[in-house]
Amino acid sequence: MPEKTDTCPRDTIKPNTVCAATLMTFIAKTFYDLKATTLEGDMVDFNVFRGRVVLIENVASELNELQRRYPHRLVVLGFPCNQFGYQENCSNGEILNSLQHVRPGGGFQPNFTMFEKCDVNGTNTHPVFAYLKDKLPYPDDDPNSLVQDPKFLVWSPISRTDISWNFEKFLIGPEGEPFKRYSKKFPTIDVEPDIQRLLRLTKT
Repeated sequence: MPEKTDTCPRDTIKPNTVCAATLMTFIAKTFYDLKATTLEGDMVDFNVFRGRVVLIENVASELNELQRRYPHRLVVLGFPCNQFGYQENCSNGEILNSLQHVRPGGGFQPNFTMFEKCDVNGTNTHPVFAYLKDKLPYPDDDPNSLVQDPKFLVWSPISRTDISWNFEKFLIGPEGEPFKRYSKKFPTIDVEPDIQRLLRLTKT
């Protein structure tokens, strides 16, 4: 059983140690128990994703290409977050306009489901990311990095499982099993071989 601590300074987190605050965070039992609200205000029950591979990311333009290549068997979900350099410092109603004209710009329009802006770290972590971080505590390609500059640590408590910056990715298998987490440095398009691997496991 992991040892509990009341606080979790980033430099003193030991293996098998969990913040007490983290233990109070609600963690869904399965991926299909999760729900989230789209930018349009519609609640999505993740049960609708049964039997399909799911890729979740805080948004990148390469998501469009992957969704285009696998329109029926892959579900791409984008979650804007303002915890990293305040790069999403706009209202939910302005996010699509920002994507189109600012970042990534160039008339970008997502062809995947976009959800409301949410926290991915700290006290108000969205249940989707609380679940994903519990199941996949660190990126497969970069298990050691966390936010390097203390001024960017704008949430509390700090946990070793925290998402370090925009563009971390989570891939979910067709039976709802969290498969792999990828760092911000891992190009989104390079997730495709793992998507293909999981698609071979699907029944349809």
